[in-house]
Amino acid sequence: MFTRLFRKPKQKETKTLQTLEKLNETLGMLEKKESLLLKRAAQEVERAKEFTRAKNKRAAMQCLKRKRVYEQQVEQLGNFQLRIHDQMIMLEGSKATTETVDALRSGASAMKDMQKATNIKDVNKTMDEISEQTDNMRQMQDALSAPFGSDFDEDELEAEREELESAELEEELLEAVRPVQNLPKGMQPARPATQKKQTAYEDELAALQADMAL
Repeated sequence: MFTRLFRKPKQKETKTLQTLEKLNETLGMLEKKESLLLKRAAQEVERAKEFTRAKNKRAAMQCLKRKRVYEQQVEQLGNFQLRIHDQMIMLEGSKATTETVDALRSGASAMKDMQKATNIKDVNKTMDEISEQTDNMRQMQDALSAPFGSDFDEDELEAEREELESAELEEELLEAVRPVQNLPKGMQPARPATQKKQTAYEDELAALQADMAL
């Protein structure tokens, strides 16, 4: 199908290529002829100089006349070359335009055939299946990523953390007073006379520490 759709118009393209080749050959021939005429014109100038030095005015004038003829022919050949260049540019542009239109036409035909081969109901069905599969995959991923175990009460966890913090603080206080309690009674430091009376909480804590030290 694609070979049939995208094949190039060989006959038309071959004719265009042949025309361009012919114009290119003609252009080359004109350039060679122009080069030859320029060479002859230069030779006539040299001959005119020689005749002028020889005081042969008539012969020098004839050389200059031939030089002018050659120059006119060169100018004419330049116009021919310009026309051929214009023709080649137009043909190449037309060839590119034709190939572009043919390619667009082939592409449109291919799209039309592919659309005929594809039913819109099949497209909708396929999209529904893809959507369903995507939803199923997302549900499986959510199930796999869900944490194990039951949910925990944040308030209960916070209360437990505070209890641990209080216990840690009490342990630090006990560690601070334990070395003093282990000393002999005579070596234990005496309390300053100006020490303030302990509060009920401090008395209770001291009693607790004493019991734990036994």
